[in-house]
Amino acid sequence: MADIESLRSDVNSLVAAIFTAIDSYAEETFISEIDALAARLPANDPDGLFHKACARDSWGHSDKAIPLYRQALDIGGLTGEHRRRAVIQMASSMRNVGQVEAALELLLAERDRGTDHLDDALACTTALCLSSLGRDKEGLSMVLVALAKHLPRYNRSMTTYGKALMET
Repeated sequence: MADIESLRSDVNSLVAAIFTAIDSYAEETFISEIDALAARLPANDPDGLFHKACARDSWGHSDKAIPLYRQALDIGGLTGEHRRRAVIQMASSMRNVGQVEAALELLLAERDRGTDHLDDALACTTALCLSSLGRDKEGLSMVLVALAKHLPRYNRSMTTYGKALMET
């Protein structure tokens, strides 16, 4: 088991380095590089599937990314940041292909699972889904509350204004 964890760690580091330089790659080269790294892992390894999904998603291939995210999540074994990112990114892709209500359900369930450093990404993706469903005020409220904590001042005010949008 330690060997697979070490291999996953190595692959994850190499994938992260390639993603850092994504703009220097042609689409096909980028995807094939990520696929080659994913192939170092056992077949149907959830991290490998996740990386393959991310590669396709990053180039606008939501339709190809969704099944890979879903497979990675269904197999189990995705943990921590990869699991949460897979949910957020799959929901974003689902919104892109018109599966907005299902995407929103995933995001709301994910929000209820707990909190971490990806909360703002979750809030932004949820806000996009809400907007796609014609619920702009609710989406704006969510984004204002998420953004408020990053402002140098006016944190309390923006949080209050964001929450007040839902009361009117």
